[in-house]
Amino acid sequence: MRRRHLIELEDLNWWPATFRNGVTEYLVTTQRASRTYLKFVPRLAEALRRSGATRIIDLCSGAGGPWPDLLPALRAQGLELSICLTDKYPNVAALKGITRQLPGVTFEPTGINATDVPSRLVGFRTLFTAFHHFKPEKAQAILASAIRDGQGIAIFEGTARSPVALATMFLIPAMVWLLTPGVRPFRWGRLLWTYVLPVLPLAILFDGLISCLRTYTPAELLAMAQQAGGKNFDWEAGLERPLGSPFCVPYLIGVPRHPAL
Repeated sequence: MRRRHLIELEDLNWWPATFRNGVTEYLVTTQRASRTYLKFVPRLAEALRRSGATRIIDLCSGAGGPWPDLLPALRAQGLELSICLTDKYPNVAALKGITRQLPGVTFEPTGINATDVPSRLVGFRTLFTAFHHFKPEKAQAILASAIRDGQGIAIFEGTARSPVALATMFLIPAMVWLLTPGVRPFRWGRLLWTYVLPVLPLAILFDGLISCLRTYTPAELLAMAQQAGGKNFDWEAGLERPLGSPFCVPYLIGVPRHPAL
């Protein structure tokens, strides 16, 4: 299946923050309900040990990502970590909630460009369910930025470019209607845009289908890493089936052979 970089609503500058935040908050709820990314803990923990990093710079964090489950699981592996959450369009209310819930977690209240991370944000970089948003040249720039700064990077998707993944997306409206009462922070507007005027279920379905068509394969991820100049990094790419998922998703992990101090 050929990759197609069609437009997701979430990427549009004019897409209202009410809907953008509604989508990211729903995605966080599904990740936490299914504990999607716990399957990746051993790989991520090993990469962090090899890099020597004690701080993670999470890019494209949305409403906070999987960290309420993932950070305790990593700490249970004996890692002492702090996390800085960043996003181009930070959902400040949701990110504040995460920082209150998790000691050692902070966030950047202003927009951070994942293709050119400021030098003051030093740490191992992660992206969850986000890398497919970037066209190849921008995606390669994210990798080149990490390589240039000597920082490890791990990319974990939540979609795949496969018929099974596309078919699964059609369950989204039912899942949105089912899970919305548990989405936090609670907003009356979310009920309106879900049950009265179903903008959010349809928007999440649309973006989910486009996300599948945009998702890079492991071979494409490795090729971008090499083209970005990652010869002094050790790279691993592959497919993994997240907990509760009917399909496998791609990942890429890069660790510098001589980590930056």
